[in-house]
Amino acid sequence: MTTSGISRRGALRMLGIGALGAAGVGALGACAPSGAGVASNGGDPKSKNFDFTSWSLNEEAAKPSIEKIIAAWEKAESSKIRAVSYPYNEYLSQLTLKLGGGETTGAVHLDIAWLAAMAQMGKLVDVGPVADKAGYTDVALKSGVYDGKQYGLPWNTGSIGVIANSKLLEKAGIKEHPATVEEFEGALRELKGLGGGVVPYAAATKVAQLKDIFPWMQTFGCDLFDGGKVTIGDDASVDAVTWYKKLHDEKLIAADVDRFDARALFGQGKAVFYDDAIIGKGVTSAQSKDKTLADAMQPMERPVLKAGDTPQAMLWGGVIAIVKGKGQEAATRFALHATTDRATTSEYFAARALPPSTTAGLAAPEVAKDTFTTEWTQKITKTATGSPFWQFAQSAQIDEAVAKQVQAVLVGTSKPKDAMKRAGEEVAALIKR
Repeated sequence: MTTSGISRRGALRMLGIGALGAAGVGALGACAPSGAGVASNGGDPKSKNFDFTSWSLNEEAAKPSIEKIIAAWEKAESSKIRAVSYPYNEYLSQLTLKLGGGETTGAVHLDIAWLAAMAQMGKLVDVGPVADKAGYTDVALKSGVYDGKQYGLPWNTGSIGVIANSKLLEKAGIKEHPATVEEFEGALRELKGLGGGVVPYAAATKVAQLKDIFPWMQTFGCDLFDGGKVTIGDDASVDAVTWYKKLHDEKLIAADVDRFDARALFGQGKAVFYDDAIIGKGVTSAQSKDKTLADAMQPMERPVLKAGDTPQAMLWGGVIAIVKGKGQEAATRFALHATTDRATTSEYFAARALPPSTTAGLAAPEVAKDTFTTEWTQKITKTATGSPFWQFAQSAQIDEAVAKQVQAVLVGTSKPKDAMKRAGEEVAALIKR
């Protein structure tokens, strides 16, 4: 069967290999990504056998579809892939230890928020020469870049944005998604009038998820980090948190809400808007007793401060990075195939609803017919950006430091200006560690 995208043999051709075999594999040296021949784990870069490490192999819902990709590759390439996995919450620490000790080889699945920390260890291959020709979307390519180099081949590229319940909007007489902050605030007040315990916007208000405030800070004009300087504490960040506090005090958003709470409220028909990743539709609708909810879920561009501004969204997704050393050449071909072969990405999308990262993959009929995914990609992911704090090993502590100060404002123990000043100072101190 012929498909668009990059097939296995297409991947081989891109890497300079016409066919498998000693002569073909030997030809890879001149065309392989930089770092070829540098065996940080003491193994043979040309080995056909390698490891594939992914937290998704530890998840019941994801494991079968990934194992299918692995099995197909092993059969076609007469190779052996050793599947390695750690639970998501332990994954980064375990991988850091194993990679640092030279125990991790081959291909490694990374949350895009972790890429910088892994790249800084000096163990990953620059796959830029391969990625540039693979047909990835611009935003997907950027998700795999650190310090100007392409360390990750984008597997699934999405974003965290706003999901709306069209049935409740219609019930309130709101015919169009609010486009500006002013319109959004007005819509929230109208929606509050629905009564019945409806929370107009199930925004994050617990520390665990309050990093969701970052896109709102950017909406109000705060860069977060610019020119090597933390900008949290500027007027824009204060304005954003002041506005968030106003929504909280008017009960347009609710206290003590995290992502799981928001999904539950939305699934019960008790929330009209909430923030989630693109997978939110599947997760939330599956948990809801309302079997028509999925049809009512709509991706919405985050409202802008003034007409003409760029809607803000947080980039979300995963990449596959390649470890220098044993099996790096075969692992690169595998990663290229898994992320670009249209038949493979379409089947993976059908199983997991995770959007492909290539133009051809998104245009595949199997994917394009899913209007939610198509609209999300065009409305939200198109302008999504990664956090400027991902480049720092302390990014998780940075998120928490800001979140705690925002929560202090919400509960009334701190003023927005004072809290943002402290947040900026704490972030700056963390970066200097």
